[in-house]
Amino acid sequence: MRLQFYDIIPALQPYVKSVCSMDCDEEADTRYIRVLPDACVEIFVNYTTTPVAIIEGELHKQSIVTFRMSQARDVQMRKGSGCLAVCFYPGKAYPFFRIPMHVVTDTTTDLCDLWRDGEMKIEEVLANARDNGARADFLQRHLVQLLARHQGDLHLEYCLKQVEDSGGLLTVAELADRSGWSQRHLSRKFQQYLGLSPKEYLRVNRFLRSLSHLKKHPSWSLTALAYESGYYDQAHFNRDYKEYTGCSPGELIQANYFLY
Repeated sequence: MRLQFYDIIPALQPYVKSVCSMDCDEEADTRYIRVLPDACVEIFVNYTTTPVAIIEGELHKQSIVTFRMSQARDVQMRKGSGCLAVCFYPGKAYPFFRIPMHVVTDTTTDLCDLWRDGEMKIEEVLANARDNGARADFLQRHLVQLLARHQGDLHLEYCLKQVEDSGGLLTVAELADRSGWSQRHLSRKFQQYLGLSPKEYLRVNRFLRSLSHLKKHPSWSLTALAYESGYYDQAHFNRDYKEYTGCSPGELIQANYFLY
């Protein structure tokens, strides 16, 4: 499968983590990959007549949105498929859909159910575009139009930055204290914008922190990896890996079908 990443236009840089085209030119469907959970939302806009992918055994024929996952998913791209993928930073997809994120957590939804008639026009434009660069430019300009009437929540952005800077090592009480919100109000905001509670978001960030250490320091022992990632003990470390990946940390290190 060919992946090509594109520059993100300035207006979208606070919201969009990556924009890339995905073309499956192989003679057969790609081997499946296991995508690990984070707090991101992704759009996959189809520009071919081929179905996009098989996700957890379900065939998706049109453009889709994958909302925040709480567990890993097995994905297989179809031969001949081509799509443009946009990945949003955690908490930054809400302005483009205007639906509470907790309602759609753990779902893969047809884009036409969210953007109505506009989605079909986008698919047509992308299908007729001269190349993938033009496709990326058009889709980004469409996202900017959706963003035009949005007013950001600076309090929430501050909270997300605090979590990022700490690597998920804050407590919910500390996060609420820094934000000036009650824990109840903090939870409502996180459910609305991210689709999960502050406690779960902190836990996911600790897990992602461990994956980052795993990439940078493959020679570390699992004990050192757990300690540097902020886990209290090996049992909590193993439990998160089993829940989020479906296997133990040692099994993940040995496998070659994980995407993270």
